[in-house]
Amino acid sequence: MRYPSDAGLAGDATRMLAREAAEARRLAGAGARQVRDRSRAAGKLLRQIHRTFARRTGQAKATVLRLTGEAGELVKRSVRETRALAAQLRRRARGRGAQAKLRAARRLDELADRAHKVADQITKRLAGEPITDRLVSLADPDARPIRRGKLGVPNEFGYVFQIAEITENTRRGARGLILPAPTTIGNPKEDTLLPKTTAELERLKLRPRDVALDAGFNPGPVSDAFPDAGRVFIAGRRSAGSRRTDRRLARYRVGAEGRISHLKRRYGLRRTRLKGQAGAKTSVGWSILTYNLDTLAIRPA
Repeated sequence: MRYPSDAGLAGDATRMLAREAAEARRLAGAGARQVRDRSRAAGKLLRQIHRTFARRTGQAKATVLRLTGEAGELVKRSVRETRALAAQLRRRARGRGAQAKLRAARRLDELADRAHKVADQITKRLAGEPITDRLVSLADPDARPIRRGKLGVPNEFGYVFQIAEITENTRRGARGLILPAPTTIGNPKEDTLLPKTTAELERLKLRPRDVALDAGFNPGPVSDAFPDAGRVFIAGRRSAGSRRTDRRLARYRVGAEGRISHLKRRYGLRRTRLKGQAGAKTSVGWSILTYNLDTLAIRPA
């Protein structure tokens, strides 16, 4: 997903509404309301924003906000026209072809809601208000900004999944099976997804003896999630009891980073080709299933 800007999303919204409305007008028949294609005007504003940034003058920020506000006004006009066309389709949904008109009206309302959210984000930005639950893609409305805290790629856009691998031991080269990965919309913390992981362990009637976790976990929620675990190690936060055990579990945890990289490169866990949270869960589920099947295939009888 390309890096989303408010003006860029406004251009996408005007283009998407006009394209969908052009298909719906054929169903509505003669006299159907028209949704103007304002994508050229939005693109012109976006190019002006880019030129303003290039000048690096003291007035650049004020100019960018003004142009972004104008792009938001274009979106609001397109949204009003789209809602009017959807209402007209519902009124004309009689007799033959009624269901097609109703489906087109629902699709227009859905896109109009997304575009209205883009316009609302622009309004809040101009007013200096915080934006929660930010929309970053019109094609994939469930995707959210992911703050990684890494210098090279501090921000990404998509979904967060929690990966948990179960192995018989923690020796070098240990390879086990991966549990179904929990997720939720937004940028959840590790502790937020941990109850779903422990629920899967309980469903499978598994009680791990040793637990090695990333530094993003907090000792309190981890103690509640694993009350019966023998040794729990959290990188940089919690010791497992002895220095020797800490070194062993630290090596095992560091190896998990290589496992995640392997899942991304070989099993398609880096990017989902399906849209929406349901599509991401389906894609990740198939990747984990394939990895587990490969693991079972190479294990000795």
